[in-house]
Amino acid sequence: MNIVLHEPEIPANTGNIGRTCVATGTSLHLIKPLGFDISDKAVRRAGMDYWKELDLHVYEDFEEFVEKNPGARIYMATTKARKAYTEVEYKGNDFIMFGKESAGIPEEILVKYEDTSVRIPMIGEIRSLNLSNSVSIILYEALRQQDFEGMRLKGNLHRLKWSRN
Repeated sequence: MNIVLHEPEIPANTGNIGRTCVATGTSLHLIKPLGFDISDKAVRRAGMDYWKELDLHVYEDFEEFVEKNPGARIYMATTKARKAYTEVEYKGNDFIMFGKESAGIPEEILVKYEDTSVRIPMIGEIRSLNLSNSVSIILYEALRQQDFEGMRLKGNLHRLKWSRN
């Protein structure tokens, strides 16, 4: 899977998303302008020591992203979408794009992706969920649809043992 952040503004959210990407084997694509320097302490702190393991790609603008990823199937995560994120079938090389925290993905881009725009259902008129939470919700649905391929599904206690194997 691939997560795309269009003009991210908050370094801590990007760091958290980077950590989630490392934990899931997902590539992170950042489209400029960025609201921070990716070497910023806040990004590294949120991503902790995982940041160096991140498969990170940075683009000057959306046009460069599209040019360097020809034929990519891109889902646009937006509160403006007409269908829920659970109504689509994700594939392993899909891209899921999220907009900046203050404004989302520009409508000039969204209008070209009507069929692949998805939303997270919410009650009332709340503007949106936290960006890193939104990424986690949709990414894990996409990974669930692929049976969490390549991911460790069982854990173990550190000091004790479970009563059943």
